[in-house]
Amino acid sequence: MGTLAVQVTGGRKSYPGRREPVLDGIDLAVAAGETLAVLGASGSGKSTLLRVLAGLDRLDGGGIDWAGADTPPTTGTVFQQPLLMPWLTVRDNILFGGRFARHRAGFDREHAIGLLARFGLGELAGRYPDQLSGGQAQRVSVIRAAAVRPRLLLLDEPFSALDPAVRADLQDWLRELVAELFCTTVLVTHDVDEALRLADRIVLIGPGAAVREDVRLTGEDPVSVRERIVAGYRETVVPA
Repeated sequence: MGTLAVQVTGGRKSYPGRREPVLDGIDLAVAAGETLAVLGASGSGKSTLLRVLAGLDRLDGGGIDWAGADTPPTTGTVFQQPLLMPWLTVRDNILFGGRFARHRAGFDREHAIGLLARFGLGELAGRYPDQLSGGQAQRVSVIRAAAVRPRLLLLDEPFSALDPAVRADLQDWLRELVAELFCTTVLVTHDVDEALRLADRIVLIGPGAAVREDVRLTGEDPVSVRERIVAGYRETVVPA
């Protein structure tokens, strides 16, 4: 697999009022520079796993190893909704990450603004979020995460609220962006085709984030991989 960016060992997480744990001893390793798609049905624990990796939630048991480091690398996170600051222009939303102490020293305003032009958003710089389409707003959200030069990019179903035509266009756009950033990327999705389109590797999880399939796509026949993943996915939605 090469050098690891992060490894979760025996990860457990429960919430009050829920009988079963959301994460029930998951083991997962992500290689540096790879794009990993975590595929699973609603309630399988995939978003909780992403929140743990983002530092927004903590495990109840098990641990996370950040390649031997004491703290996670610089991380950019994108959610299902853009969550842009409505009182800030697109340019200022992109620059927002530079306000945080963790990013301030290494934040490059020129680089951040340059991303807008590089990825087709330069003409939107002076607009406010309520002047953007859904697809434009989500592109801005992704660029905002990319502007901090993340070594780890986390994406929680970022295009699920968009119509299929816009979603396909943004998937191609995201693939280009990730290739330029050369960062480790974890994409959470319930869309098999999105996972196949974007990932180097797919992990299919069932309830409790139990790993059902772990498939590296390089050199694999895409048709047979899709059949295998779809069959496994159906089992996680409607257990036999």
